[in-house]
Amino acid sequence: MLTRVLFALILICGVAAVASAEDAKVIALGITTHEVSQAEIEKGDPLLAPHFNTPAIAYVLAANLKKGDVVDIELVNGDTSLMQSCQTVTEDQATVLLRVGKRGVPAGGWPEGNYHAALKITRDGKTVIERSSTPIPLD
Repeated sequence: MLTRVLFALILICGVAAVASAEDAKVIALGITTHEVSQAEIEKGDPLLAPHFNTPAIAYVLAANLKKGDVVDIELVNGDTSLMQSCQTVTEDQATVLLRVGKRGVPAGGWPEGNYHAALKITRDGKTVIERSSTPIPLD
C-alpha cells in the first residue's frame, strides 16, 4: 500500500514539474518592417516582410512567463546574429512582447541573405523554448 502511495505521489509530482516547465508558450515569432504592437499581433493580420531597403525588426510575443524567466531574441542573417535583446521577467506575466532590430536601413541596404528571428526562453537555467521563425530573403 505504501509503495502504491509513494509511486502515485512521484507520478503526480513528475507530471506537475513537466507541466510547469512547459506552460510558457510562443504566440508569435517573426520579422517585420516596424515595431509591431501586441494589439497588432493579436489582430492576426499578416505583417509586412522586410526588404533590403526597409527596416527589419524581429519580434516575439510569449505567454505564461514566470518571474526569473529569461527571454532572448535575435535578428539573424544565415548563421550570424546581427542584433540581440534579452529580458529577465521581473514578475509573473501573462504576455511579454520583445523586439530587436533596426528602425532605419543600413547604408546600402541590408546584406544579402536569409533573415530570421531566433528565440530562446530559459527558466531556472534550463532552456524551455528554443525556436526560429521561417527564414526569408531580404530582396
